[in-house]
Amino acid sequence: MATYYSEKQIEKARAMDLLTYLQTYEPTELVHLRGNTYCTREHDSLKISNGKWMWWSRGFGGATALDYLIKVKGLSFADAMKILTEGANAPSFYTVKKPDPPKDENRRLLMPEKSETNNHIIRYLTGRGIDENLINACIHRDVLYESELYHNCVFIGHDENGIARYGGYRSTNDLKMMGDLAGSDKRYSFRTNSEGNDLHVFESPIDLLSYMTLMNMKTGRWLAEPMLSLGGVYKPSGDPSKRRVPVALQNMLENHPEVTTVHLHLDNDTAGRAAACSIEDQLKNRYNVRLEFPPRGKDCNDYLMHMRKQKLS
Repeated sequence: MATYYSEKQIEKARAMDLLTYLQTYEPTELVHLRGNTYCTREHDSLKISNGKWMWWSRGFGGATALDYLIKVKGLSFADAMKILTEGANAPSFYTVKKPDPPKDENRRLLMPEKSETNNHIIRYLTGRGIDENLINACIHRDVLYESELYHNCVFIGHDENGIARYGGYRSTNDLKMMGDLAGSDKRYSFRTNSEGNDLHVFESPIDLLSYMTLMNMKTGRWLAEPMLSLGGVYKPSGDPSKRRVPVALQNMLENHPEVTTVHLHLDNDTAGRAAACSIEDQLKNRYNVRLEFPPRGKDCNDYLMHMRKQKLS
């Protein structure tokens, strides 16, 4: 015989957040990471913070314990309600699931030799309107250098231990060649690791540096907030269930639990708009997501070049 639950019981069950549920019913499953951020022992990619949770490796999340029991544990609505209303022994209901696959930590990044000087990349990037002081700061921090053979811009991304894990190159000639270095781990795309509640996201390192230059031109100071280049975007799948947050953004958010607002400065073209809307749809239940396409031109660098010309006229 089916159990009937009143609207008041359902409302009460939905009021329980996941952290409270785990503290009450499964304290041994709860793993404290930092501050107010937790994960579960079974799924280290399922992060809990600020009253919400996100299962990053699967690309979805929620706010309530009821959502967790149904979406992650695979319980029926009735069984989930039984746990939350009657204090039933939760583990006895669970379907055994395989743990997340291990991440590839042994990937080797193949970095080209450094040129003796950075003259080519400084000339190229300043020609794209980017502030020379910002370029030199990136070189000093070992996140940018000039390759020896082709004199490309090489943008480097480091992991939490300061180890280079990602590299993207951009030619400094008219061929417009670009891509990722062999062995790159996209989780650690080019970024700034400042702390702050606002994360700014771009398609390329040049757009990121262009935006920083624009902010300095506007305010007279560098914007000290976390920024991330995705290293390119792809057209999202037509099947919403197969869409995923880009791994670079996923990793950045996991390691910056203080972030509450995500500013998407993607390209103002078909691919950029589609990618931005897909990311917004996946993050909107947990973050304030703002679509901030450039006011003029295709991307942030186009807009920077426009503003440079305006300033000279």
